[in-house]
Amino acid sequence: MELRPISRRASRRRNRGSRRFSRASRFVRADAAGRAVDNVLPHVANLNAAIADAMRQHDPVRLSALRMLKAALTNREIERGRALDDAEALQVVGSLVKQRKDSIEQFTKGGRQDLVDKEAAEIVVLSAYLPPAADPGVVERAVAEAIQETGAASPKDMGRVMKAAMSKLAGQSVDGRVVNELVRQKLTPA
Repeated sequence: MELRPISRRASRRRNRGSRRFSRASRFVRADAAGRAVDNVLPHVANLNAAIADAMRQHDPVRLSALRMLKAALTNREIERGRALDDAEALQVVGSLVKQRKDSIEQFTKGGRQDLVDKEAAEIVVLSAYLPPAADPGVVERAVAEAIQETGAASPKDMGRVMKAAMSKLAGQSVDGRVVNELVRQKLTPA
């Protein structure tokens, strides 16, 4: 994939009267044949269609989750000044799921079951845009390899081990808390 400039006229048409042009709006992703590609992830490329489908089905929870995802992806693109690659898009989706999980904890403590149910439904919608969760055996192997590579012997080395383990698990849906707990168990003397 490469970025290719688009004409100012096409950029204006795309922005519909907006006088301000960002760098990100002047470039589009192009495949090898030169055709424009909207987004990187196949699921994310169909986000507008999914939003329209949720509107047709009158599904407000799914609609709000998809709109929020689209807004977060757009904000990150503007922040970066370029189109997002796969890893960055997955990071955005993962952070939104993590926010929902944290919200569920807080709403449970506050006794707001209605909001807990809403956030759980949004997690289900968002998790469709994440890769499948990593197998616990794969996570344990990655942690063991990271400990071996870094030569860690005590909990003081936890930061280095976490960095190495998370880099081994890149591209997979892994909860950092689970990895953190595994590293802590393996580095703490019994």
